Amino acid sequence: MSFISVLLALLLEQARPLGRGNPVHAGLRAWVRWSTRNFDAGKSFHGWLAWGFAVGGPTLAALAIYWVLDVFLGWPVAMVWSVAVLYATLGFRQFSFHFTQIRDALADGDEDRARELLAEWQQIDASQLPRSEILRHVIEHSVLAAHRHVFGVLAWYAVLAAFGFGPAGAVLYRLSEFVTRYWQHKSKAHHQPVSEALQQTAADAWGAIDWLPARITAISFAVVGSFEEAIDGWRYYEPRFEGDNDGVILAATSGAVNIRLGAAASAATFPTDGAPAMPPGSVDRRSGASSAQVPELAHLAVVVGLVWRTVVMWMVLLALLTLARLLG
Repeated sequence: MSFISVLLALLLEQARPLGRGNPVHAGLRAWVRWSTRNFDAGKSFHGWLAWGFAVGGPTLAALAIYWVLDVFLGWPVAMVWSVAVLYATLGFRQFSFHFTQIRDALADGDEDRARELLAEWQQIDASQLPRSEILRHVIEHSVLAAHRHVFGVLAWYAVLAAFGFGPAGAVLYRLSEFVTRYWQHKSKAHHQPVSEALQQTAADAWGAIDWLPARITAISFAVVGSFEEAIDGWRYYEPRFEGDNDGVILAATSGAVNIRLGAAASAATFPTDGAPAMPPGSVDRRSGASSAQVPELAHLAVVVGLVWRTVVMWMVLLALLTLARLLG
């Protein structure tokens, strides 16, 4: 019943999204803090121990509850639990308000407000960014957020649910992403520093967990966008920056909609003949990569369309898989 669970969770999340400071997310943050305080002793072993408790604990709890409900109360009650877990881990409304606010500010011509909103969202210095760079950042962050909040969750949920693990995959994926970001943020805070070993452990685990979903998202964008350009972007990019999951997604997105995005991804997707690829994090201003369009306001709607077409494709695939399982 994966299709029904995902559909109900998405509809519920659209109708009544979880607000900031909700008890579910607050409880998980408290659990992660407890795991950090009790197991982060600065060595690699302790890093994996802390990560195992922070991520593995809630994942196993979600799985155990699902199995107990399925065995003792039946699959309808277990499906309700899956919907509840997906509601907390899956959805656009957890990040889309940032996108909407910045889009509206740019549409009104208020670039200063757009810079403030972007800086607040991503904790970066956007005070000197020109309009095209604001748009590029918004598109990049929105695409990656859609992957982490929707498509990556769907990928892990669908795979593990097919083997009878219920919503465990959704919890594993979202918590793996969250602890990586959370511990990097806390490492800069003086009141609760996080060891480098724990940060590296979380980054390594996240890279492995996101490897397959990132490529599934890239393929999905290629299917619903410009297929050849998206695959070419991915093919040129990955050998140059091996292991960069976000870059693969941006390279595929850049080709799928013909927009210049991340510097390295854009340079790989639309390379200048004979010119080397640029390092990650640099700003690609080479006139030679002119086959892609510089981001404009209208491209925000193009990217939104790409994401929603991908959602529809995912839902159709889940419906077919559910139907095949019922018939089988």
